[in-house]
Amino acid sequence: MEGAKTTRSSIAEVVTESNSSPSSSNSSASIHNNDRERYPPPAARVVTNRSCVVPWSKRRGMFGQLALVPEIEDARDYGMLIKYLITILVAAAGSTAPMASTILIPALSEVSASLHSTQVKANLSVSLYMLSMAIFPLWWSSISERKGRRTVYITSFSLFTVFTICCAISTNISMLIVFRVASGAAASSVQAVGAGSVADIWQVSERGKAMGWFYLGPLCGPLLGPILGGILTQGFGWKGTQWFLTIFGLVLLLGMLFCLPETLRTQDRPKDGHVELPDLNDDELSTEDGTMEPPGLQLTASRVSRRTLKRSKHWIKTAKIILVDPLKSLLYLRFPPVLLTVIYAGVTFATLYMLNISLQIAYSGDPYYYSPLVVGLLFIPNSLGYITASVAGGRWSDSIMRRAATKRRAAAGGDESTPLEYRPEDRMGVNAWIAAITVPSTLICYGWIVKQGYHWAAPLPFTLIFGFGSMLALGMAMTMLTEFVPGRASSAVAVNNFVRNIFACIGGTLTEPITDAIGSGWLFTILGILASVSLGVIWAMHRYGPKWRAELHKYSFM
Repeated sequence: MEGAKTTRSSIAEVVTESNSSPSSSNSSASIHNNDRERYPPPAARVVTNRSCVVPWSKRRGMFGQLALVPEIEDARDYGMLIKYLITILVAAAGSTAPMASTILIPALSEVSASLHSTQVKANLSVSLYMLSMAIFPLWWSSISERKGRRTVYITSFSLFTVFTICCAISTNISMLIVFRVASGAAASSVQAVGAGSVADIWQVSERGKAMGWFYLGPLCGPLLGPILGGILTQGFGWKGTQWFLTIFGLVLLLGMLFCLPETLRTQDRPKDGHVELPDLNDDELSTEDGTMEPPGLQLTASRVSRRTLKRSKHWIKTAKIILVDPLKSLLYLRFPPVLLTVIYAGVTFATLYMLNISLQIAYSGDPYYYSPLVVGLLFIPNSLGYITASVAGGRWSDSIMRRAATKRRAAAGGDESTPLEYRPEDRMGVNAWIAAITVPSTLICYGWIVKQGYHWAAPLPFTLIFGFGSMLALGMAMTMLTEFVPGRASSAVAVNNFVRNIFACIGGTLTEPITDAIGSGWLFTILGILASVSLGVIWAMHRYGPKWRAELHKYSFM
């Protein structure tokens, strides 16, 4: 196709029905000719390449015709404005689940008193929420790679809005816990599908920057949650937090309905196994002894048998997609680069949550005794570290990757006309070494400063540096996971979320009892030593990465 071979043209040069060249009359361009639909310039100008706009009647995804942004054949050909719009919308949606996991923390005492329960049961509304965030992305990612991203977003946020309303009107602790788990399961869709959406629309060389913007949502969510939770609880009680989440989810749902087109490319959808049914003729239908049945009875038996086979095949296929296929995502852990990256991200994410809980424990008790609102505000240094690393870290990762590819091309004797070879492990440059040094060292310093009960401001510079270093590591790991297994970004990221949220759930549950037993100094010293495993991951990726990727064909994932 000549259109595919042309260089990127200006926005005004986008192919429409009126200006398509004769050589472009292939299957892509014929969509317009067959349906005879003409798109106005505003619809076509969202595209920066000769990628055809999908006709209104053929748009995919739930309520796809309502989207104001038109669907195109290859989402990587959207203009920069549309790409940023989709990325920011998905990032905002990605903040929902983590923010909802922590927004109730300042209100747990009020929850237990209001619902005539105990503090232990109230804590379950947080820990079980984290567990649902770990498990259900496996299912959402599997569905998204078959039915598309848009369908998953709209379905999950419709459910999230309903379940959060049920949380707000809960009359007992059991009802609150059940609907909190359900709302966490619904909102967790973006934890896996969001990274897939970013991979759908951005080229590999630009993806680190985009992933940094996207990851602002999932990482700032748990930091903004306690701040918003303290303010809302003080002004409106614990139910105010749930009504806020309801409104937030509804606004996002409306944004997805009207601004989020389907971005999954058709060729990236997994192929389901097909079972052929026997094609029996009337002459072939006979009994075991070779005698023919009467024609009427024979045809009836044939139709019943074929209907039964068809129905059984349908239910077996549906059960496989619902129950088995999502769990196949865990097979990605057999691939060494994915396993090492997931462990690296999981340990870093667990230390993040343990640091957050430690902050609350430290500043709520002796010698500070601060109110929930003040404790929430003390999370601001973490947030600044995350935001800085998210904005700068992704772009930095892209430049490191590009430099490594350029250097490799020069070493091979290529010139500027030789295409660059981008390798996922190239993202682990000086940024990875900075993260590997700052995360363990700041954890250890923070732990011993808090244990000694120094001035309230003393630990905060270390939490800021920790936020910067951990975000460098997490953003880099997330981007690499979308590149190790091309076309299966959502499933790879879902596995990452599965592991890291389980780590975070266990770590968050154990932080307080371990702190009481050995103190924050020794706890964070141990965590610092565990975080040092990243040094080994960096070495292994650069040493064995090319070999592992060359053996990708040996692994059966889907």
